[in-house]
Amino acid sequence: MKPIALATVVVSAAAAGAAFFLYQQRAQRVEAPPPLATQAPVAQLSETIPEFQLADRDGRMRSLADWDGKSRIINFWATWCAPCRKEIPLLQQLEREHGPEGFQVIGIAVDFRDKVLAYADEMKIDYPILIGEQEALDAAAAFGVDVIGFPFTIFTDRRGRIVAAHMGELTAAEAGLILAAVRKVDADQVTPLQARAEIEAGLPALQHAPSTPD
Repeated sequence: MKPIALATVVVSAAAAGAAFFLYQQRAQRVEAPPPLATQAPVAQLSETIPEFQLADRDGRMRSLADWDGKSRIINFWATWCAPCRKEIPLLQQLEREHGPEGFQVIGIAVDFRDKVLAYADEMKIDYPILIGEQEALDAAAAFGVDVIGFPFTIFTDRRGRIVAAHMGELTAAEAGLILAAVRKVDADQVTPLQARAEIEAGLPALQHAPSTPD
């Protein structure tokens, strides 16, 4: 899997400054401090989706390859992350509105399983969720992101090529811009690199767009 150099898209330093994973050391649960992302971290992102497996809500081991042929919106989140929770209604709307055209939202919860299941039921999350603690954090690192803050979202085309990485809470306007670029890649109108350039050029004007759809 060949890495490519890419400056990860960061729209809001405050939104991107979510906490690192709450990890479990043996029988004790330890909370890591919440570092703030003060600038766009430089990443060596994979060109394509890395291979890993995590358990879904039913306990079945799943791979992102299970959704091959779809353009994937892969969202890393945690129940203790306020921007992650705020972002979920938008992700649900993206799944409902764009699922029929071939987009698939997949949540990867870097959190304790019991907390994720309870929160997913409370929020009635209707897109697939994969769950893990250290193994989910390892999955995030496998994408090549240098600084892991939550939430962050990877966008791929239908071939599994990474088109964009967005650090911080996603807004409806940003999602629209990124999905439009992914559509062009899926239609072979532009390359992932060209789509990435379009996204990075268009994002500055959207920094103050609302984080949830009207």
